[in-house]
Amino acid sequence: MGKSTRTLRLREKTSRDVKQSKQTTLDSPRELPEKESAQAVTSEQKRQIVLTEIATLTKEDELALRVEFRLLPSKTAFSKISADLYFDDQKLNSLRINILQSSLAPTDAFELTPVLDMKGISAGSHIIKVEMYVLWSGEKLACASKEVVVEYTPRSKENRLIRVPTVKSIAGTDLAIVTDSQKSIYREIEENMKKELFSKRDEW
Repeated sequence: MGKSTRTLRLREKTSRDVKQSKQTTLDSPRELPEKESAQAVTSEQKRQIVLTEIATLTKEDELALRVEFRLLPSKTAFSKISADLYFDDQKLNSLRINILQSSLAPTDAFELTPVLDMKGISAGSHIIKVEMYVLWSGEKLACASKEVVVEYTPRSKENRLIRVPTVKSIAGTDLAIVTDSQKSIYREIEENMKKELFSKRDEW
């Protein structure tokens, strides 16, 4: 009899504890430890490219650009990005930009400084557009774009007008830039190396 009573009381206590535990869970969700909570927030953050400014400066038959951008949550989330430069909706150049992870350059803000050769470009309003993105399996991710209208007045008169300028030079702070022409050279080198390798295999 005594054993049966103790068993009944144990069951009743267990039942009360379970109900109380369920109620506590419903009323106040479990608080994650600070470290675990921080990791959860970080994992939900998405990579972003933020184009902050496009500044222009007209020189003698040149248009100098300063393209400022930031990488979020930090540059360590990126290894390389792509950038397309447009003039009046015509693509001028496509770049592959390797993000340097050196500790000597801790900033997450960067600059691109293209210089356009404007010889033969007509006077008036022209639209400069920059598009940046991460290229992944042919898909553009973390895409960002910004444009600015430039009022261009040539310093000298040209007999022959052209629709789009050429990219005279391009540089960047803490960035390794690969241009279209460099890409072609790299592809040509790779193809030549493959041909040499196949030729050696045939000789073997």
